[in-house]
Amino acid sequence: MKRKVIVACGGAVATSTLAAQEIQELCDEYQIALELVQCRVNEIDTYLDGVDLICTTARVDRTFGDVPVVHGMPFVSGVGIEALRQKILILLQE
Repeated sequence: MKRKVIVACGGAVATSTLAAQEIQELCDEYQIALELVQCRVNEIDTYLDGVDLICTTARVDRTFGDVPVVHGMPFVSGVGIEALRQKILILLQE
């Protein structure tokens, strides 16, 4: 089953690109079929249909129904990256 992940940041360019690449590599490594959507935080609602996970590199102070949201800054800073990878794997393998 293909999983849909939204990766969002303030400008939908720099940090979301880093996070999207990390998530793609992680899913490739674990044979998880993936549809990635990269956007700005204020565009998330546009892509919510069928989404399994939202990863943001910008601060988001709201929820999106029952869709889990993870903070993707460890993909940028390197601090806590393994814990984030494990959390994403658990969420996408459910």
